[in-house]
Amino acid sequence: MKPWIKRSVIALTGITIAVGGLTACGTRGHHEPGPMSAERMTEMRGKVIDRVTKKLDLTAEQQQKLGVLADKLQAQRTAFIGQTPDPHAEVRQLVAGDKFDRARALSLLDEKTRVVQVSSPEVINALADFYDSLNPTQQAEVREMMNKRKGWGRRG
Repeated sequence: MKPWIKRSVIALTGITIAVGGLTACGTRGHHEPGPMSAERMTEMRGKVIDRVTKKLDLTAEQQQKLGVLADKLQAQRTAFIGQTPDPHAEVRQLVAGDKFDRARALSLLDEKTRVVQVSSPEVINALADFYDSLNPTQQAEVREMMNKRKGWGRRG
């Protein structure tokens, strides 16, 4: 695989994961404890798929591949959060005592890293399948949208 293709796929994967994660996490109210509810997640997933479908004028087959990508991203996010009802509480526990809990911090890091390593190939394959199903015009639109985003926190 040529280096520029590899870099493009990695960049697109990273951006997709970041945008999907930020969209899923960033739109809920700041006063709601714990992870987003399943209903809210399904609602957000539908809105994102509708927005991308309209923006890129996707065919039914392309929409199906986008749905698979969304499912993979959602599964990765769910696995990343884990079984805890309040992920932030786990982090707060690291500094709850008079000493930082280094062992638990390393354990959390290992756990989260393992989830990303295990699920990322599926996400990358779903992303590649979706991107490869796009026609050249749609791919150009994706690249243009990526070029317009000049940083993680900026829009448009």
